[in-house]
Amino acid sequence: MAIGNKTRDNLWTLITAPTIWGVHFLLCYGSVAYGCAPNENIFQTISGFRIFVGGLTAVALAAIGFVFMRALGEWRRNGGRIPHEEDSIEVRERFLEFSTVLLAGLSFIAVIYTALPAAMMVDCR
Repeated sequence: MAIGNKTRDNLWTLITAPTIWGVHFLLCYGSVAYGCAPNENIFQTISGFRIFVGGLTAVALAAIGFVFMRALGEWRRNGGRIPHEEDSIEVRERFLEFSTVLLAGLSFIAVIYTALPAAMMVDCR
């Protein structure tokens, strides 16, 4: 929704970054588990899956970075201060923007930690 020339945040914008992390988690672990599932040769390389996870991680980090920068910019333009104690539309808007910033930061770190095993392991052991 837009009010004048600024956008209004809602719960969809709040859950965007954790959703990106969740999809990244499922695709990374699901694809590597699928590749290692036959378990016939545990020393087979997973280089193709490592490239896939690396690319997926880059896309996820870019998307979460965009969400973070957008929410941080709007939070700062709308006053950018805490605490959010008043009962008004503007204060609720700032609270959602600040919460989005925090969740995006947490999701950014979670994506990095999700990709670390694929970066460190070279086979299915």
